[in-house]
Amino acid sequence: MEAEGLTNEQTDKVLQFQDLTGIEDMNICRDVLIRHQWDLEVAFQEQMNIREGRPTMLTASSDVRAPTVINDHFLQQIFSANMPGSRTVSRVPSIGPMPRSFTGIVGYVINFVFQYFYSTLSGIVRALINIGGGNEPRIVTDPLADVMKFIREYHERYPEHPVFYQGTYAQALNDAKQELRFLLVYLHQDPSKNPDVESFCRETLSSRSVIDYINTHTLLWGCDVSTPEGYRVMQSLTVRGYPLMVVIMLRANRMVIVGRLEGDCTSEELLRRLQSVIAFNEVWLSQARTDRLQRNFTQTLRRQQDEAYEQSLLADEEKERQRERERAAARQVLEAEERARRDVELRKEEIARQKIELASLVPSEPPADAADAIAVVFKLPNGVRLERRFQQANSILDVYHFLFCHPESPDEFEITTNFPKRVLYSKTAVDAAEGSANEIVNKTLKDVGLKNREVLFVHDLEA
Repeated sequence: MEAEGLTNEQTDKVLQFQDLTGIEDMNICRDVLIRHQWDLEVAFQEQMNIREGRPTMLTASSDVRAPTVINDHFLQQIFSANMPGSRTVSRVPSIGPMPRSFTGIVGYVINFVFQYFYSTLSGIVRALINIGGGNEPRIVTDPLADVMKFIREYHERYPEHPVFYQGTYAQALNDAKQELRFLLVYLHQDPSKNPDVESFCRETLSSRSVIDYINTHTLLWGCDVSTPEGYRVMQSLTVRGYPLMVVIMLRANRMVIVGRLEGDCTSEELLRRLQSVIAFNEVWLSQARTDRLQRNFTQTLRRQQDEAYEQSLLADEEKERQRERERAAARQVLEAEERARRDVELRKEEIARQKIELASLVPSEPPADAADAIAVVFKLPNGVRLERRFQQANSILDVYHFLFCHPESPDEFEITTNFPKRVLYSKTAVDAAEGSANEIVNKTLKDVGLKNREVLFVHDLEA
């Protein structure tokens, strides 16, 4: 890494980022850190948000409504500043050992009562001051800026610390609820004026074991109560002293405070307290994860069933459409066959009508001894031989009418000679001739050279 122009501090940050994210390629870790100006916390938070499919809190809308937090002391494990393991106890001024003489006892009681009322009165005075003159500074205008200012100043003063959530309190609550994780809220006052806060931040929160445990098991959100966002959260959590840590989680579908850690303590004691709170309440998150998994499974199963049902409906509809197409095609075939049958029948009826009409146009057969009579033999397609006498002055059309009206003759035919073959009449040729059709049909038998007892062939054009 040094060969790539990185300082030792930058190399350490690359290694830390790799440990936190599990990204094996160190070049990717380096590029991510460079993109975030080597701010390890910002890079880590953004990487986590990317993995979760959500935008970074720095670009997400800060106008998020926070879920209601239940602050019920019966549901909380409370670790106060005067409990064993706390360093705050050693810094509380003592009023001395209990004296044994009567006057000493009276003085001791008077001194104790005086200190009690003094501390109570001073607390009331501070509250009145805050009420009387602290309204304008407490108006929350940019909660994200308050949080980022706290993180920046905290990092400058205490470089070693757990990763703070880079978003508003409302965003942190919603993320903890969505991800089913413990939310650890940290609040403090100016460390330069509060030795408990200074000791807690410099010694306890900088412990590697504390950092690893908090980063692994919680979302850590912090703020200074001197900012509007920190003051608003402080008011909702009922703070009695600093430093303060509050553990919030989803329990029975409500965001509930389950742990309250007040005052300074050693890193070992902080770990013990956090482990106690998390171990005692982990069952609720496990149940919530199981319920969510079951709901997701049920929803996925229902969605798959719905999709399968929709696909089945689509398949049934497609089958029905295919059957309808086949039925339509069958109907079209039947209709076409019916039309063809009707056309054949109509044509037959038309031909029968034409035969009746044209029968009157067939010339009468001349007697055998007529001077200009000739006998013509017709050979039909079915083998029938017809013999008929015509006058040489009769036309080819007269011959056609005779054959057309004969019951043994086909409906569409042509009349030809045997050898050499000549077409004397063809309806197709007549229709094609149009204007010259009369020249064809009006030729007499004499014109076409027919002789007595000549054989003419009738060919079926529809065969």
